[in-house]
Amino acid sequence: MLREFKEFAARGNVVDMAIGVILGGAFGKIVSSFVGDILMPPIGLLLGGLDFSSLYVSLSGETFASLAKAKEAGAPTLNYGLFLNAVIDFLLVASAVFMVAKGINSARRQPAAPPAAPTTKDCPLCLSAIPIKATRCAHCTGDVVAR
Repeated sequence: MLREFKEFAARGNVVDMAIGVILGGAFGKIVSSFVGDILMPPIGLLLGGLDFSSLYVSLSGETFASLAKAKEAGAPTLNYGLFLNAVIDFLLVASAVFMVAKGINSARRQPAAPPAAPTTKDCPLCLSAIPIKATRCAHCTGDVVAR
């Protein structure tokens, strides 16, 4: 069983997958930082200084000055601002992965092969298929004139 596991782990696909997972995690962190630190602040500024990460609803009915204060108090909260950030993260990561996959798939596609030259022609007398270079039909023994 250990030998089978070594063979499985040594295959190129497993190593490629591991590299993909590691790079995907790092890419996800970069996109999260982009959304939280670069994209959302200007959008919040355009919406009147709104900070999406601090948007929440207190489920206890109490009012708190911030999400951090609500969490300190142990109040149950519905953090829809953080959810919006996560949705935007996902959409950016998904679109980037889609573009990479699309590029890889288009690079993998083989150009269409040109159509093969015909190897047979029809006998003008009996309409049987004969080799393209034939001068006499094998079926009716008639002379085939190049036309």
